[in-house]
Amino acid sequence: MLSKSDVKYIQSLSHKKYRDQEAVFIVEGVKMVLELISSFPERIVRIFATNIWFQEHGQIVKNLTDIHIVEPFELQKLSFLKTPNEVLALVSANNLDDFNPLSDGVTVVLDQLQDPGNMGTIIRSCDWFGIKNIVCSLDTVDAYAPKVVQSSMGSIMRLNIFYRNLPEFFFQHKQMPVYSAELSGESVFEVSFETPSILVIGNESKGVSDEVAMFASKKIMIPRIGNAESLNAAVASSIILSLMTR
Repeated sequence: MLSKSDVKYIQSLSHKKYRDQEAVFIVEGVKMVLELISSFPERIVRIFATNIWFQEHGQIVKNLTDIHIVEPFELQKLSFLKTPNEVLALVSANNLDDFNPLSDGVTVVLDQLQDPGNMGTIIRSCDWFGIKNIVCSLDTVDAYAPKVVQSSMGSIMRLNIFYRNLPEFFFQHKQMPVYSAELSGESVFEVSFETPSILVIGNESKGVSDEVAMFASKKIMIPRIGNAESLNAAVASSIILSLMTR
């Protein structure tokens, strides 16, 4: 039987304050939880699952100790999805202090990004292109918010995500070339990208802030052929990363 304290605790994790305090976030859905069990079992704090899910997957969770069988209606109280799935896991967040850029890689910097879907898709794209580090401004959406985690499709587990004062961060790593995605920049198809380097993606409506743009070594843009006003931040980052990592 699900206790009131369990419900209260899990619901509190919808708020960044409590996710930070507990260093725990929520992962939902059969596919994502199975990937967790397979690749990151040491980071699983607790699992809440229906009896049907447990009967089907009991063999692979036999070495996990903190598993709670709940009724579907109880899982619905815990879920942040419109249609609750069969399983929900509490997962420990990475406790990261030191940023170490890859010697031959790209670091993605997100400046005041606000949309959870964009954030999750960028995390997923970074995973696809082998990016290991994302550095976020302090006012960027929380990477461990439920909507971000779900849209990342498990990729959030494989990346290092830092939150930093960006001017201080750029000053500390001023030896790295900084490519800032802006409408006034040079065509990405004409740029010779260096590594290690930094790619800056700005706010969905305002773009890269002035205090961050001043650190750019080069402003870059994706040439427009049609009539769309702008590209979605996640789409733009994917296109640029495909060129930077080829």
